[in-house]
Amino acid sequence: QVQLVESGGGSVQAGGSLRLSCVASGYTYSSYCMGWFRQAPGKEREGVAAIYTGGGTTYYSDSVKGRFTISQDKAKNTLYLQMNSLKPEDTAMYYCAAGGSWIAWARSNEYTYWGQGTQVTVSS
Repeated sequence: QVQLVESGGGSVQAGGSLRLSCVASGYTYSSYCMGWFRQAPGKEREGVAAIYTGGGTTYYSDSVKGRFTISQDKAKNTLYLQMNSLKPEDTAMYYCAAGGSWIAWARSNEYTYWGQGTQVTVSS
């Protein structure tokens, strides 16, 4: 049974940094995407970043490009999201997802497995 467990969320001031982690168990790394999504109250879930586990290609939404970095440690079965220069608009529940397609990396319905989420709150 695949399980994704996120951690690392918290409250920071604007301009600060956080690193999210997602530990995967029961999941075999192959040629799929693992990604980070976020959802703010009253808004749709949006793709933030993804990594193609086969080759390591990364994808980012325009809103986080240059500020967030997605990475993976296959030996630890862990996905990371380094978030720098955080803004109040980055405030949301952040979810780890696995099993997506690189062609549609930002579409939440393309992913098979999801974590429970970790809250990120950025104050101005």
